[in-house]
Order: sequence, then C-alpha cells, then structure tokens
Amino acid sequence: MENNERDDVEKLKSMFLSAWHNVQYSWILKTKTYFSRNLPVFLLGKCYHFKAEEASVESVAGSCSDKASERKLVIGSVVEFRRDFASRIWLTYREQFPQIQGSSFTSDCGWGCTLRTGQMLLAQGLVLHLLGRGRLLYWTWSDALKMDGLDTESWTASAARKLVSSLESSFQGLKPPESHAPAPGRAEEASTDLNCVHHRKIVSWFADCPAAQIGVHRLIELGHASGKSAGDWYGPAVVAHILRKAVKEATDPELQGITVYVAQDCTVYSADVIDSLQKPAQGPETETRVDRKAVIILIPVRLGGEKTNPEYFDFVKGILSLEYCIGIIGGKPKQAYYFVGFQDDSLIYMDPHYCQSFVDVCMNGFPLESFHCPSPKKMSFTKLDPSCTIGFYSRSVQDFEKISEEISKVLKPSSKEMYPAFTFVKGHGRDYEQSELTSEGEPRHPQYSSGDFVLL
Repeated sequence: MENNERDDVEKLKSMFLSAWHNVQYSWILKTKTYFSRNLPVFLLGKCYHFKAEEASVESVAGSCSDKASERKLVIGSVVEFRRDFASRIWLTYREQFPQIQGSSFTSDCGWGCTLRTGQMLLAQGLVLHLLGRGRLLYWTWSDALKMDGLDTESWTASAARKLVSSLESSFQGLKPPESHAPAPGRAEEASTDLNCVHHRKIVSWFADCPAAQIGVHRLIELGHASGKSAGDWYGPAVVAHILRKAVKEATDPELQGITVYVAQDCTVYSADVIDSLQKPAQGPETETRVDRKAVIILIPVRLGGEKTNPEYFDFVKGILSLEYCIGIIGGKPKQAYYFVGFQDDSLIYMDPHYCQSFVDVCMNGFPLESFHCPSPKKMSFTKLDPSCTIGFYSRSVQDFEKISEEISKVLKPSSKEMYPAFTFVKGHGRDYEQSELTSEGEPRHPQYSSGDFVLL
C-alpha cells in the first residue's frame, strides 16, 4: 500500500516538474541574436564575413551593379553561416524518456546541461570522423535551411519561423538567394545516401534510452564511478572522463575506429596520443577507412580563479579559430553551454537549456529537426566560467603533429604573469608520474583531481 502511494507521489511530482520545465525552458530560443556586419564570425575554425571585402568593393566602386554584387556576396556569407551552424548536432534537455535506472527521473531538465554540452562536443568530433568538415570533404545537413517545418510537439510552426528568421532579420531583412544547384548524379546520390545514414547513426548514439551508446542513461551509469548520480551537477572535467569511458566501452562497430584521450592536469602527453592513434581500429573495413584509430583530445582547463582572467580571452579565440577544434564545454556559473565560435568580444554557443519531447530513434525516418538548432546564441567573454574542457579531433599522427604545432603558437602567454592554459609534453604520462615520486613513493607535488574544477 505504501509503495503504491509512494509511486503515485513520484508520478505526480514528475508531472508537476514536466509542466514547470515547459514553462521554465520553453522560451530560451525566442530571443533574437544580433551580429555585426563589420566583423568576421568564427565557427569551429571557419571564418565568415558578412561584409564584402574592400578589394571587391574598390574594384567595382561607383556602379549599381557593384552594390548588387556586394549585396549578393554578403547574403551568401550569411546563408553559408546559417547552414553551417544549423548542421551542428544540438542536444538539449528532454522529457518523457524511459526512466533512468535507480531513480525516478524521466527528464534531465534542470541538471543535465553539462552532460548535454559534452554530448554535443563529442557529436561534432564524430561528424568530423564520419562526415567531414575539411577543405576537401565538407558536410552540411541538406535540410539545414528548411527549419520551419518542425515538430509541433516541440515548437509551434510560427515560433519556428521566427527562430529561423531571427538571424536574417539582424542583417536588415536580407533574404537568402534561391538555389539553382544542378541535379546530383549517381555518385553524388550514393554519397548523399551514405551521409544520411551516418548522420542518423550519430544522432541515434545520443538517444535518450538505456540502449544508446552515448545517451544520457549510459553517461549517468558511467558517472557512478565518479560519485555522480542522476540529478547531480556535473563539471566539465568529470564529463570529459565519462565520455572517454563511454566511447571506450561502446560496442557499435563504427565507434571502434575512434578513441578519446583526456589530458592529465592540463598536460597533453604526446606519446600517449600517438599510441592511441596507432592502435588498430576494430571496426569494419571500407575503402575510406584505415586500420588506425582517430583520437578526440579533451583538455580540462581552468582559465582563472573565481572568474576567467581576461588575459585568456585571446587564447579562447585562437582555439576556436583552429579547424581541428570541436568546441568547448563551458558556460557561466551553474549554466553549461557548448561554445562553437565567436564574434569580437562575444562567444557563440549552443544552448542545452531547452526542454523538448523524447524522440524514439528506433523508428524509421525519425524526425531530425529537434536535433539541430536554427538560431545561435551569444554571450560576453566576461561571463565565461573559468572551468571548461577544450576538444580537438585528430585523424592521424600527421594531424596531431600539425595540431600541436598550431596550438603551441596559441598557447604562448601574452604577459609574464599569465601561465599557459595547458601544455604539450613529449613522452608518456606514466614516465612523468614515476619521476615525480620521492624515494618513499610519495608525490612531490599535490595532485589535482577532476573534482577540483568548478561545477557549472
């Protein structure tokens, strides 16, 4: 009898929380985000200009056709930025998903934001791994600019149209030009079909069900080893280690070709990363695969004391300007965001604080719209919490050598008082651990654990 009453109370509590979450987290995306036309925008290593270059303007100065040409160039840049941003995988609060084992939670609203930002960063790494975003292979979602047909359970059609047009309206009402792309051939169609399969597969790995390889249920289960449970706050460093375990223990063959490396005490040991890259991949062989693993490098850092030191702002900009960067798990105190770019003194981020309904990814052709964000958000650098985790993707040893070389330039401190956010060290981590022991086997310096980072 008592058990039944307790169950009824939990159900009533769950219904009340669901209603409250709909009120609390349903307005997040309805505010407009404004961008300057005079400053470049960086999005995960790609630069977009919303103003025609001076050289182009000078070469055709004075004629009406010149203004039309400039306008077309600007519109094209806006459209490409929107397409690129909307193609990133967006993972937010969900409700009404299967109950998390060992708890009464059927939603992660109010506490799962850092887990969601970690999922988004990892999803971007998997997009690079399976779909590409480089100069030769550049994938974007085919429906990225068709976001006005969203599921009415998540968004109303009118709200969706406003959200999609919010970026356009900030550029004085410019509308994208019509596309007149030629019909794809057979080879292009085959490639497109394969990309669609990979796209849906990546999303399904993050599904909100116990069977999902990197879903919230699985991450919470792995978090128990770090003393975390459903409903707890998770820090960006803790999430980095949970993601590493999730990928390591994943059983899907496609995930066997990638591994996650987490830096130790803000130090990347190059030999450890190279060893990970040279491990044979156990997934199915295809013409495009090699028998080596790609590596996602996660680096938990602290960029100041209670607040982020302004000296690190240029460092963060430099990191987000690199093509190998897959974003930053960060935010402001008690609110985690997935940072993907910047413009001037504002960070561009994807916000997980939006409560959406559970989507069953086991259905054929399940809707993808709620996994893509139609509108970017901006936040001042001054609000950035100092505790964050930076991510990079490396497909090969050559990639890693280039990454370490480019990052080393960014890491150079701008003043004598500022320390590098992290360092690259040759050799294996175990070698340095051994050398830092005294003759009695005690550490010479205090060791810092992931729990020392501020929780968001």
